Formats: sequence, structure tokens, C-alpha cells
Amino acid sequence: MSKLILSRRRLIQAGAVGAGGLLLSGCDRLTRDPKVLDFLGQAEDLHRVTQRGLAGDALAREFSESQMSPTFRANGSLAVADPVYRTHFAQGFSRWALRVDGLVTHPLMLPLTALKQFPQRTQITRHDCVEGWSAIGKWTGPRLAALLDLARLRPEARYLVFHCADLYGGRPYYESIDLVDAFHPQTILAWAMNGQPLEEQHGAPLRLRVERQLGYKHAKFVTRIEAVAALAGIYGGKGGYWEDNGRYAWYAGI
Repeated sequence: MSKLILSRRRLIQAGAVGAGGLLLSGCDRLTRDPKVLDFLGQAEDLHRVTQRGLAGDALAREFSESQMSPTFRANGSLAVADPVYRTHFAQGFSRWALRVDGLVTHPLMLPLTALKQFPQRTQITRHDCVEGWSAIGKWTGPRLAALLDLARLRPEARYLVFHCADLYGGRPYYESIDLVDAFHPQTILAWAMNGQPLEEQHGAPLRLRVERQLGYKHAKFVTRIEAVAALAGIYGGKGGYWEDNGRYAWYAGI
């Protein structure tokens, strides 16, 4: 595992621990100080600009089938209790459809059969979790860029929000990325893992694969993709479930 990934994990985890330490020590007022929040935001922006300046449009490393992990740990929500999801699951997702809307010219409702009609990309990549584990798996699905080209983003669109079917800790799970990651050639909407349709624990029927970011950005159980101009006002306003909870940074590039 590369030192860069380890360093990125430690940076994100240290930030979470540091914030927790402030709260426990009675200094939570610092986390509400606009100057402190602005400083933390600038640090994250600097990392994003630096990482992208160095990596450019480089691809994440891809592996051979012989290098695939014998087991691939399932993390986060392993099952979805939502009655609508359970009905779709029982029907083999035959009546399920992905919604693409928000700041687009042509909103879409795409069933799995339609998603499989797009040109498909299969990639064997390593999933790097912020918790410290990694696994190599094979993912298949259309490039996110192909869907966006069809939906036609409006000029003011800056981010994509991925709404998910699951609740985590009693709250809706979601994630977001910007358009740089959205149009990266390895960013796909995977419906298959290791040559088989996704299992529920791995996010059936559809999950995001954004290969140059840590694992918590790879939203599972995706039901809707919303194009927005800003993340403020979307759930907690920080761009993701864990980000809203102050656990991890919004940008998790590796």
C-alpha cells in the first residue's frame, strides 16, 4: 500500500480525532468559530488543488484478475429496510429506475436494462477504506459521464449528489462529488462486482465507483443523482453523511 494512501488516511482520521478532542475538552466553541472553519476549509481546498495538480487525469492503478482479493469486505449499511427497496429487491429490480435530475436539461429515469445498454467499462481496482483496510475487486457499469452527456448539465451545475436508499444511524445516507471526478474515465455506476450482479451488502442494484477517492465516497444503493450548484442546504450541507457528522473531509482524493 502506498505511503500516499496511508498519509491521506491518517490526515482524515487525525482531523476527526482532533475535532473530537476539542469537543471532549470543552473547546467545542472553536469548531463553531468561523475563522477556524474557514482555515479547515482552506486546508482541504489546498489538498484538493495539490492532488489534482500532481495527478491530473491520471488513472487509478488497475490490476489483473489473479490479483483480485479472495474476499471483499462489505462496509457501511449491509441491508436496506425501506419498503420500496424491499419490493424492488424481491422483484429483482426489474421495475427499479435511477433518477437523474436537478440542474439538467433532460431529466432521466433509467431502469437497469437501460443502464446496461450504455457502453460498459470493467475495471479491477483497489478499494482503500479510511479505516485502514483495502481489497481489490472487479467492477462493471457505464461511465457516469455518459449519463451526464445524455442529461445535459446546465452551466450552473457544479456538484453531483448521490441519494441512497439506506438509512445509516437513522439518517439518510448520501455522498457528493464535483464535476472533475464525475467526468473522470474511471468513475462508473457499477451494477456488477466480480462478474456478478451486486449483492445487497455491496450496494445493489447500483453503486458509485470513484476510483481516485477513499472508500466512503463510493456511495451504495444509489437511487437518484442530483446536479446542484452548491452543497449548502443538502441535508447537513457538508456534502456527505460522514462529512455532515464531522468525521471525514469532503474531498478524499488519493
